[in-house]
Amino acid sequence: MSSLITEDEISHETELVWLEDIGPLDYVRQSLDRLPTRGGKPAYHRDGRMVGYARLSPRAKASRSSGTFRRRVFWLLPHDRDAEPQGLYTKGAPAEAVDPRTLDARVRGYKTERSEGGPPSIAMRELGITLPL
Repeated sequence: MSSLITEDEISHETELVWLEDIGPLDYVRQSLDRLPTRGGKPAYHRDGRMVGYARLSPRAKASRSSGTFRRRVFWLLPHDRDAEPQGLYTKGAPAEAVDPRTLDARVRGYKTERSEGGPPSIAMRELGITLPL
């Protein structure tokens, strides 16, 4: 979950790879997954879809016990706001969700008014960003 991801855990990220346009997404879910490689598209075993993942530098060390690397994966479930705007997350967002515009390599990201489905902030209004309410 985003609040549980520490800066140390993502300190070896070199880039985030997006598999689709994150522009229309109010939020993405993020998790730290144990993966067999530092880079490349990971296998995806959840409902919904993977929308992005992190790549790690060659200095990233594998776990001694499992030989895997902890990498962030970004994903959405079938009942998330992008697929069901009037559904469960019309307002609010899941605990592990963050606004994708606040993410970068080595940056955890955070929730914003947009990701929470709340009223737009003054900055959002000044930029002409509107929410699908």
